[in-house]
Amino acid sequence: MLKQIRSFLSRDDDERGPDGKPKVTLQRALDRDWLEIWYQPKFNLQTRKMVGAEALIRVRHPELGVLPPGVFLPGASEAAMMALTERVIAAGLRDWEDCAAVGAPEIKLAVNVPAGAFVEMPIARMIREGRPRSKAWSGLILEVTEDQVMNDLEVANEVANELRAQNCGLAVDDFGAGYSSLARLRQLPFTELKIDRAYVTDCDTDRTNAGMLETIVELAKRFDLKTVAEGIETPHESHKLQGIGCAVGQGYLFARPMSKDDFIAKLQRYTGVQRAPERSRWNPFAGQPARLRTS
Repeated sequence: MLKQIRSFLSRDDDERGPDGKPKVTLQRALDRDWLEIWYQPKFNLQTRKMVGAEALIRVRHPELGVLPPGVFLPGASEAAMMALTERVIAAGLRDWEDCAAVGAPEIKLAVNVPAGAFVEMPIARMIREGRPRSKAWSGLILEVTEDQVMNDLEVANEVANELRAQNCGLAVDDFGAGYSSLARLRQLPFTELKIDRAYVTDCDTDRTNAGMLETIVELAKRFDLKTVAEGIETPHESHKLQGIGCAVGQGYLFARPMSKDDFIAKLQRYTGVQRAPERSRWNPFAGQPARLRTS
């Protein structure tokens, strides 16, 4: 009976692979409301206080369970990516209100945005119209990969200026993965650098990685940019990053990605504030977000 229910929920018309399992695409997940926003917390490496979180996308498939982006994002159409981007931004704006409700208005949420969205979508206007109206709103961080933004620095700078007016900033994701990064750092319109995890791994013992990290952190300080280290997995890596002055850390050492409800519950344990009455359940992937319109 359970197998029949799963088959019905995943629909028998789904394309299946050689192993008989259904193939999951972003468009199919959008059409069937399978997408969820998960969050991975970020911590101040000096105080160990939670200061933010990155929004991550997951699919909760009725037959296959929870799936990471690597399963359903490859091959996604531009239209599907734009629809996903709009909904993730809407979720980031709205979910801050739940952070504030449990006594953590200072939490700064970050969402990943493809560089093409800055051209195809009125992102600054979307944020202006959909942002929380509270004076305590800490803003939103939009993360874009280094290689993407290098293709059009003029557009990136224009969007960055518009976002600053809304208390939002741009973060370059996977910084250090590109080859021209250090030479062109001053051209990047960012407020935050997320250091590629390739340099974080074994940075306490790998002299090359340690040297690269020291260079990146020092340059970031010169340009008044916050540094965020991704993929921290051991206390030794954390201590090394703390010692060279990296500001924020993110990784399995501190917390794995978790559902939004688990993230809010974790915040509540930090603050000790009783959660406000549950608001009506809202799914940013169930059709066009009510508060954001692109036309």
